Order: sequence, then C-alpha cells, then structure tokens
Amino acid sequence: MDYSTLYKQKLTSAEKAAQTIKSGDWVDYGWCVNTSVAVDKALAARMHELEDVKIRGGVLVWMPEIFKIENPGNHFIWNSWHMSGIERKAAAAGFGFYSPLRYSELPRWYTENIKHVDVAVFQVAPMDSEGYFNFGLSASHLKALIDCSAVVIVEVNKNMPNCLNGIDDKVHISDVDMIVEGDNPPLAEIPNKAEPTEVDVAISNLIIEEIPNGACLQLGIGGMPNTLGSMIAKSDLKDLSVHTEMYVDAFVDIALAGKISGAKKAIDTGKQVYAFAAGTKKLYDYVHNNPECMAAPVSYTNDVRVISQIDNFVSVNNAVDIDLFGQVNAETSGVKQISGAGGQLDFVLGAYLSKGGKSFICCSSTFTQKDGTVSSRIRPTLETGSVVTDTRANVHWFVTEYGKVNLKGLSTWQKAEALISVAHPDFRDQLIKEAEKMQIWKRSNKR
Repeated sequence: MDYSTLYKQKLTSAEKAAQTIKSGDWVDYGWCVNTSVAVDKALAARMHELEDVKIRGGVLVWMPEIFKIENPGNHFIWNSWHMSGIERKAAAAGFGFYSPLRYSELPRWYTENIKHVDVAVFQVAPMDSEGYFNFGLSASHLKALIDCSAVVIVEVNKNMPNCLNGIDDKVHISDVDMIVEGDNPPLAEIPNKAEPTEVDVAISNLIIEEIPNGACLQLGIGGMPNTLGSMIAKSDLKDLSVHTEMYVDAFVDIALAGKISGAKKAIDTGKQVYAFAAGTKKLYDYVHNNPECMAAPVSYTNDVRVISQIDNFVSVNNAVDIDLFGQVNAETSGVKQISGAGGQLDFVLGAYLSKGGKSFICCSSTFTQKDGTVSSRIRPTLETGSVVTDTRANVHWFVTEYGKVNLKGLSTWQKAEALISVAHPDFRDQLIKEAEKMQIWKRSNKR
C-alpha cells in the first residue's frame, strides 16, 4: 500500500501543531534525543497565551525554547522523569519538578495509571515503505505514551537513526494525527571527557578484573563508565554482550574492538539490547540500521526478571554518596534533585539474581565543594533530605579508587568496617569515631 497520500493529508506546520495545545493540557515531549524541537519552538512563541500547561519529558540534552520565555513558571510546569543539568536549572527557577518512579515502570504507568495524555510530540525517523515511523534512539516508553494520547504529533528528522530489531520501537501512520517536517537539526550530542581522571582509571581497573569472558554489560553514563569501556576495548576479554538501559559510546568502542559477540546470552543472543541511546555521532552512526543492536521498551530492558535470565550479568553505575549503613544515594544533594532513580535499583537487583552476576556502585572517595573544602562521599549518615536510591539490603559491590568491597549480607559493624576501608585515608579516623557513636563499630575491628 502507498501511504504517501495519507502522509500528505497529515503533514502540517509546527505552528498549526502547536495550536492543538490548550491551557490546562498535559503534554508529553518524548525522551532525551527524541525531545521535540520544531513544535517546541512554535509553542514557545505562543506560550504567553497559555497557563497551567503541564509538560513531561526527561534527560534533556539541550534547552527547550519554552524554557527561555519570560516567566515560564506563569505558563507551564516541567515534570521530569530523570533530571539532567538543564532540568536542574528549571527546578532552581521554580518551574521544573522531578517525578519519582523506577524507570522500568514507565510504560505500564502510562497505560494503567495515567490513561490519558492530551498531546504527545517527539522526533522520529522518516516513514518507511510500510507506513511506520521508527522511534530511533528512544524506544523507551514511547509506544505506551502513544497508546494513551489523544493527539499524536511526530516530528520527522532525517538525521534520526533507524534502530532495528526492536519491540514497540515504531508507530504506524494510522496512529499519528499530525506530521511535522522541521529543519532536520543535527542530533544533540553528549561529548566524552577528553581524558579519564586517575580516579576513573583506578576504579575501572578494580572492576575490569571482576569481569569474566562472556559477561553481559550494563554501564551507566559518565566519565568512569566511558573509561571502563575504553579499557575493556583494549583488554583480552571476549564474547561479551550488552543489555542496558542507556546505550553509550563506551559500548561502541568495545564492539568496534571485536569484544562483543553476544554469543553467550541465553536470550536475545547476538543482540545488544537497550532502551535509549545518547552520545556522539559515532554512536548514532553505529546504531543506524545495525542488525546487532536491538531497541526495546524500558519495561523489557530494565525488568529484573529479564536481567536475571542472563548469566554473568555485570552492572556498573555511579553514586553521589553512601552512608556507613550502606544506603546509596544516586539522585540528590540533600534536598536538591540532581538526577533520578532511573534503572539503578533494577540492575542492582537483576545482576545479583543472575548466575555469576555482580552489580557495582562506584564513586570517587571525595569531592570538592564550591568553597574548596574537600568532603568524603562515604558519610556517617546521608545528608538530611538525601534520597535512598539503593537500600542497604540490596547493594552488592561498592568501589572507590581505594578499593572494592562486597557489602552483601554483612552485619552493620562489618559493613561500616568495609566502607571505611575504601574511604579516603584522611577521613577514616573521623568515620570510625562516628561509627562508634552510632554503635556500629566494634573495638576489635581492623584499623
């Protein structure tokens, strides 16, 4: 069937598409690199006419035009599923808020809890001969979003990669209400750090010796995971596979080095599975029409039951800080939201359930505050208001540049001892004193 006629009938301008949004509406901007561009610009031009518009999105990698209008909080509220630096600024300005939820639950939350979105708008790849628009870099939760949206607007971007072999990775033109052809902007990139830090290298060295041949990898975002990826690419490891939430440049480096075969995976054999991707053009070119890569909804990629089926699953994620009870905060600095729950807990649980699996939570032992003061990331207790992302009962391995410790099943005094052993030496005596006050330190503990 030729869908060109239907395409022309639904083709409209960004300005007309933006006119569908009314005061009081719930609007969804999509996710990460798929976030609206053309309709966002048109909406910004008329946002002064509107009030109480509630917009959802997440992991913004550029600042939407609606954020730049005068007094944005008088007209709309931004609701983020996962805060980026741009969204933190919106929160500081009073019109951005975080929506706490395990990322894996998002598709079901749309279909079973919210059930109605007034307008959904996001970028897609060009329509194929069968009338489908591929979601490109963000299978994530977009199909579930479409299923409960009254109006669906797609922005066609010729630069959006076509990501193959997925589940719920596309939308048919029959389910689309409006099509906008924008200026085909280059996809936003997340550049890699120029050089890895000594801390990144030290932590990566500690983790890489725990990775067996045939392991399945999940890596978070940041300097340390990218450093680990570069080191794996240069290692003697072989027959690795990928099952991850976010596909990052590190995986491309590992794949191009010939380390990824996917042959040892019990499910999705030979496929690198991910919910969304963001990085550099190198990554975008790699995933485009690549049959070895598999885009899938986050309800699949982050499902503990799915992860547990993959032997030797290795999960690596970052943290803001950890307390001596083993509670991990990966989301906030006190009451200030800086990230989100994401899928960290899902992978902590899933990796441990995997035969031979391990999850690693990593951070530098210290950080430097704005006034130049150096503080420990291993704290007696989490700062007031800080969020517990991973409970003390679930954390497996914890790593700093001073070592790695397996916290699983340790009593409170053993856990305190283990954590203090990988703290910066300058803070260990004070941490011991605090542990004694909290009655989680034994005099017989090693010093």
